[in-house]
Amino acid sequence: MRVLVVEDERDLNRILTKTLSKAGYSVDGCLNGEEMADHLLGAEYDAILMDVMMPGKDGFTLVSELRAKGVDTPILFLTARDSVADRVAGLDLGADDYLVKPFDFDELLARIRAMTRKHVGSRSNLFTVGDLTVDTRRQTAERGGREIALLPKEFAILEHLVRNKGVVVSREQLEDRIWNYEYTGSSNNVDVYMSRLRKKIDEGSSTKLIHTIRGAGWVIREERP
Repeated sequence: MRVLVVEDERDLNRILTKTLSKAGYSVDGCLNGEEMADHLLGAEYDAILMDVMMPGKDGFTLVSELRAKGVDTPILFLTARDSVADRVAGLDLGADDYLVKPFDFDELLARIRAMTRKHVGSRSNLFTVGDLTVDTRRQTAERGGREIALLPKEFAILEHLVRNKGVVVSREQLEDRIWNYEYTGSSNNVDVYMSRLRKKIDEGSSTKLIHTIRGAGWVIREERP
């Protein structure tokens, strides 16, 4: 999943970006609302972490504007403002959650998982397709009881596919959700990772789960005989 961090404190921004990247997320960081707008024009995000007190427009104003434009990306406020009135105001304006600084990073990761689950209509970190089970908290995948060793980017692609089970996902969508702005690799990188992923998921099984849709992309689904 791809996460945008909007935090004007540079050290915290850097720590958040590093922590989320280590947890398997593709992360972009920016320092204010103007930079946030530029990022949102160029990419789609699965979650936004936003400070409240920032130069220029504050977080409350930015969230209100995003929701008015129809942007429904899950948003988590990170702020030192801990009054009940502030929390109520942030949630009423359209934020999905509110975490007071200083916070524990394990709790932050759990809250991100919770609000992204809610966004896709799931109450669990487990996703299943046929005999494949994907655990987004532990970042593991099993098929038929056999654990499958996946590289971080392979798991990220698989997670995006299972979160969109039955929906065709294009190469451009995967590039947008799995790699951040700093990526400068080959244009066929998705194809390389997808080839490896399909081999690991489907090799040796009579039922193929990852399917190529010519000219459109890939879809994960169980095709019953």
